[in-house]
Amino acid sequence: MKKYILPTVTVVCLMIGFLIGHALNNKANAQQRFYVHNGQIYAQDQSKVDQLLHIMAQSYVDQLDIDSITEEVMQDIIQKLDPHSSYIPKEDLELTNSELQGSFSGIGVQFSIMQDTVSVVAVIPGGPCESIGVLAGDKIITVDDSLFVGKKINNEKVLHTLRGPKGTKVKLGIKRSGVKELLTYTVTRGDIPVTSVDAKFIIPAGKHKIGFIRVNKFAETTYREFITALAELRSEGADRYIIDLRENSGGYMDQAIKMANEFLKKDEMIVYAEGRSYPRYEAKANGLGRFQDVPLAVLVDEYSASASEIFAGAMQDNDRATIIGRRSFGKGLVQQPFNLSDGSQVRITVARYYTPSGRCVQKPYELGDQEDYYRDMNERYDHGEMFAADSIHYKDTTTYYTKSGRVVHGGGGIMPDVFVGRDTTLNTPWFNRCVNLAYTYQFAYQYTDKHRKQLAQYKDWQSLEQYLKSQNLLREFVAYAKQKDIEPDEAQIAKSAPLTIRLLHAYIVRNILGDKGFFPLFERDDEITKKAVETLCTTH
Repeated sequence: MKKYILPTVTVVCLMIGFLIGHALNNKANAQQRFYVHNGQIYAQDQSKVDQLLHIMAQSYVDQLDIDSITEEVMQDIIQKLDPHSSYIPKEDLELTNSELQGSFSGIGVQFSIMQDTVSVVAVIPGGPCESIGVLAGDKIITVDDSLFVGKKINNEKVLHTLRGPKGTKVKLGIKRSGVKELLTYTVTRGDIPVTSVDAKFIIPAGKHKIGFIRVNKFAETTYREFITALAELRSEGADRYIIDLRENSGGYMDQAIKMANEFLKKDEMIVYAEGRSYPRYEAKANGLGRFQDVPLAVLVDEYSASASEIFAGAMQDNDRATIIGRRSFGKGLVQQPFNLSDGSQVRITVARYYTPSGRCVQKPYELGDQEDYYRDMNERYDHGEMFAADSIHYKDTTTYYTKSGRVVHGGGGIMPDVFVGRDTTLNTPWFNRCVNLAYTYQFAYQYTDKHRKQLAQYKDWQSLEQYLKSQNLLREFVAYAKQKDIEPDEAQIAKSAPLTIRLLHAYIVRNILGDKGFFPLFERDDEITKKAVETLCTTH
């Protein structure tokens, strides 16, 4: 019997060891809810929700679409958190990420949906459509031999249809003005650059040359684009700068930090962040910035958020720039992405960030109450904050100080040093209705389409504007608006004429010359930009 005892004991011990090890392994796996693969964070968890969904899938009396139910559950859970945590389904993730990445794969056009038809507003230089002859003004009627017009066509559907993996093909049926037959183009999708700097140009101001740079987002390539724009403007003689962050909703924090570093001295604080499970992180200037002493103004408005507020707050708290405009949005939360096993992603708030003076610019919120959170913008308008600085009510009564001892406020956005309210003195019901229904934009596109050959002769915005001034655009537009059931009111038309003409000229110039023509023309008469020019010329 002895010869059997040892092997039997050994086998039993091995089995016990295996069971104990398996139990410990399960416990460890239950505790380890996330793992890292290829630098990405993935979730692995078996919660009660997972178990319930599994039971429903296996045992419920009727067949269920568990995938659909899971998507709804994910959205419901995330909505219980702060307003900036989010869940992104797999099919939407690539499109969402492409907005902040250096490029995406597509056909290379800017489009607008006019009267249920996709119209090409501009062809991106160097893109696939340019190389095969697609032109601005073309209308996309079919895609892969299927009709692509009608009320069901929207921006999301167009993006999902025209974008796709690099090297794949899509067949377009094009209607072109002056050509009877439908033109057919087969486009091979390629890399399309995503730019962050909308415009850079010189504003002459007496003995000074002011470099103007508009940044629309903080993406992977923002700092590289920004420093290139700064250098080019300096080579053109710029001796002071305006950084326009209006309507910039943010993006990658590191890009804002790199931008701020160019203007600050060594060891000056840019931003710090900390959270319950997020160790305090501090970003300070390294002293290698190439524009530490140039006079600077930063433009913000109620749609400037997140990374825009990091940059503006760093400039303000270090007394490095004059902040001009209106109170910014008030987003001071840091999100971290976690990739889920099915290819979807959750972006969870893990920390709050603070300006150098210690301000958290995040405006107040209640967990799960996104409706009230976003209603804040309407309340600002109703309280008169968009028009007068003394209408602002600070919910954070703590006093904060800049490097030089100036008082600044927290608890809801960056308050500018120089407030410029909205100017509605020339607004009329007639004008507001035309703009709100996008008739100014639509008229400008149709006018451009009708006169494209004539307009294309002008290679700069100044000469094109002079030509447009010689045309009776206002009367043409009034007639167009009347066809759209907006009855003319001569007194209101006369009062709003400068605003109407400004918009029409700017939109038509953009249709021909792109943003490089649009922004210099549009900003010339902008009240916030004019105040920035005045400030830079009188206080520096």
